[in-house]
Amino acid sequence: MKADVSILIPLFNEKDCVEPLLEKLSSVLPSLGGRAEIVIVDDGSTDGSGEKLDAALKIMDNLKVVTFRRNYGQTSALSAAIANSSGEILIPMDADLQNDPEDIPRLLEKLEEGFDVVSGWRRRREDPFLTRTLPSKIANFFISLISGVKLHDYGCTLKAYRKEVLDEVDLIGEMHRFIPVLASWKGAKVAELEVSHHPRTAGRSKYGLGRTFKVILDLLTLKFLGSFLTKPIYVFGGSGFGLISISGLVAAFTLYQKFIQGFYVHRNPLFVVAVFFALAGLQLIMIGLLGEVLARIYFQSSGKKPYVIKQIKGPAQGS
Repeated sequence: MKADVSILIPLFNEKDCVEPLLEKLSSVLPSLGGRAEIVIVDDGSTDGSGEKLDAALKIMDNLKVVTFRRNYGQTSALSAAIANSSGEILIPMDADLQNDPEDIPRLLEKLEEGFDVVSGWRRRREDPFLTRTLPSKIANFFISLISGVKLHDYGCTLKAYRKEVLDEVDLIGEMHRFIPVLASWKGAKVAELEVSHHPRTAGRSKYGLGRTFKVILDLLTLKFLGSFLTKPIYVFGGSGFGLISISGLVAAFTLYQKFIQGFYVHRNPLFVVAVFFALAGLQLIMIGLLGEVLARIYFQSSGKKPYVIKQIKGPAQGS
């Protein structure tokens, strides 16, 4: 497939991986047939990764490095990489050497079959089972169930996109793992391809069990944005109607206790506590969802980005 390709790499504290990663990419990219560039976003690294990247810039004419002032997270880093890329095909991948650059030609071949998105599937995953693989399998199941897009591995960073597809996708918060879903909802054709996965040999993972809970919250946001963004009355009104119905049932039960059993509600404080907690929890969830919507309106209407770039180095900047 002869097309301009951009390899997009969010990087945070991966000093020991920079050189071997660039060596592997340099051995693969010439075989792609078109012009290829590497766009690395240094997401506020503090371990000396920036110095390694500066050294690589001096000897590589197809490398561009975007440096953040602080750590903004993987979604912001990927968004910055997309904004600063020039390829027709965009291929994000991790910087930790667990993704294999040798899979890039296979992703492009699959894309050439008429797909807009090709998502990598780490079928034989080289990660701890209880803390990484099992939570990932559970999350993948629920994401597929709720989104309607059937993929085995949403967490695999190695994917291939046609750039025009990503132009229609807004990346705010921590939505990078849901890009295939967002693209599919906008009409993109999505495929899945089994890719290699290697054990981590340097650095340390930035994710743990706590990420599972974040995925669940992000999934709630995704479902809200996908199903109720243009008709919020369905979710808010439905919830309100449900609460009113429950309130009516509780009121009927208290009337039964009063007139049949002679029991007064004010003698049962747990009833008040339960109602208070239920209403408070519901309000917090709704406020969170509204906050997500307002954040998107703010960034889209103002043209601002959820990150600050310190500098951009590469051929286009004359360095």
